[in-house]
Amino acid sequence: MLELPEAVVLARQINENISGKRIISTTANHSPHKFAWYTGDPADYNERLAGKTIGTAVAYGGHVAIAADEMIIIVSTGLRWHRPEERLPQKHQLLLELDDRTALTATIHMWGVLFCLRDGEDGGMFDIAAAMKKPSPLTMQFDRTYFDALLQDGATNLSAKAFLATEQRIPGLGNGVLQDILWKARIHPKRQMSTLSAPEMRNMYDAVKSILREMTELGGRDTERDLFGNFGGYVTVLSKNTIGTACPVCDNRIRKEAYLGGSVYFCDFCQA
Repeated sequence: MLELPEAVVLARQINENISGKRIISTTANHSPHKFAWYTGDPADYNERLAGKTIGTAVAYGGHVAIAADEMIIIVSTGLRWHRPEERLPQKHQLLLELDDRTALTATIHMWGVLFCLRDGEDGGMFDIAAAMKKPSPLTMQFDRTYFDALLQDGATNLSAKAFLATEQRIPGLGNGVLQDILWKARIHPKRQMSTLSAPEMRNMYDAVKSILREMTELGGRDTERDLFGNFGGYVTVLSKNTIGTACPVCDNRIRKEAYLGGSVYFCDFCQA
């Protein structure tokens, strides 16, 4: 599943490389996946999309919305663009074959949506309308006043991880990008929000803004691939790549624990 930096990178790469190409054929659900969600019958995707021209792609939180004439393709998982000489992956949940003999594939590893909607059609439980209404942390509209307002409705009783990375309070900020945000803010993922001081709240806000911006500008994280299959240029401090390595600040070993349905990575010394 995508998070904000990678979604923005994918949308930009689609606009630079695929926009204007025509869809020749579409295959959906080629490799059935328990946690792949479609709109209606995926067997109808070819009829809906064949002959449509790829337009503009936009990132909304952890989704990429790709215009194709009057249709919109919404994807929340990794995408890969294949040149004519490249072999397609054996398993994929969505395949768009284009008029220049290139192809776009989506392959789900955990879960994801692969919607095909007519513009204005309801997207159901995975509708991105909520994300569209909220300011992105990459914009000026996501300011300190907006961030502080997110603490309303009992959010002060949540842990730092639950506050930042659940309920899509900040669309596209998930468990992956969370780790380095909290490391930079020097806040433990299990720390209760009500215990944070004013300077710590400022640190958290600044880390959300700066880390997400850096991840996006560097082409995503080094744990995730872009449209061409390349890993991002942002080197993660806390991730599956760094378990057991030394914290770059204090040299203590980076730890991993299960928490809130996923893993958290942290430095015991730096993150109080």
